[in-house]
Amino acid sequence: MSSSTGIVWLNTAETARRLGVTPRTLYRFIDEGQLPAYRFGRVIRLKETEVEQFIDDCRIAPGTLEADTRYTDDESESEISVVESSLT
Repeated sequence: MSSSTGIVWLNTAETARRLGVTPRTLYRFIDEGQLPAYRFGRVIRLKETEVEQFIDDCRIAPGTLEADTRYTDDESESEISVVESSLT
């Protein structure tokens, strides 16, 4: 969707698809102020340029990703053992 001003508007379904998230997650991003959105009557639209900027802002810089801390070392090892045993 575009207008005479050169703004390309996206609906929420298209935006969620582009981001690879559910509509519920998209609405949470909007509600938390992470992603700007505009209401026109009952319709919510997002600017394509702002969605692209959001994607760029979410980029993980190399070397900054922390290790997954959900599992302890013991749990990780036991998971590996289960996988290895199922392969033999």
